[in-house]
Amino acid sequence: MFLKIRSPKSEVKGVTHRKRKKHLFPVLCLATLGLWFGYKQLQSYFVQPEAIFVLGGHEDRERFAAQLALKHPNLPIWVSSGSPKHYVTQIFTNAGINNDRLHLDYRAKDTVTNFTSLVKELKEQGIDSVYLITSDNHMNRARIIGEIVFGTQGIILKPMSVPSKDSPEPMEKIIRDGGRSFLWLLTGKTGESLLPY
Repeated sequence: MFLKIRSPKSEVKGVTHRKRKKHLFPVLCLATLGLWFGYKQLQSYFVQPEAIFVLGGHEDRERFAAQLALKHPNLPIWVSSGSPKHYVTQIFTNAGINNDRLHLDYRAKDTVTNFTSLVKELKEQGIDSVYLITSDNHMNRARIIGEIVFGTQGIILKPMSVPSKDSPEPMEKIIRDGGRSFLWLLTGKTGESLLPY
């Protein structure tokens, strides 16, 4: 009867090898995400958007969208949960934008639902690419959510940031809402009811 004796060196080597494998998975996930977002960014340079999509919340975004709409007179404008209807309509009317181009939707309660509440409707309209309008401090989170919700449904984003004096949003919010977007992909639910308002 022979006993197999492991040397301490081989055990340490095996443990180290397993640890490397465990650390490799998150790195591969991040690399894959980085490649995906890089590809989407590159794709947005070559596609002409078919609509203007405004994340409501600040009238500066709506004013910026009105100016962009003047440069692109054939594009419909979708505003998700923006300023009160009469006020938004007035902003676009004052800029010389015909109201029949304007689509106002007030179902969204937050940034994730800005996207999930309108993705089906945009696809039904045959829209495959949009100018994404939001504040510069909010753009990182909006792009992550947008690439997950719109991107997986074949809608390409071309981000257009509106200058703001606010600090960039914390990474925790971006990670949380990225996770909620994946939840929506898997279940059709956004986890909105779990958020404190």
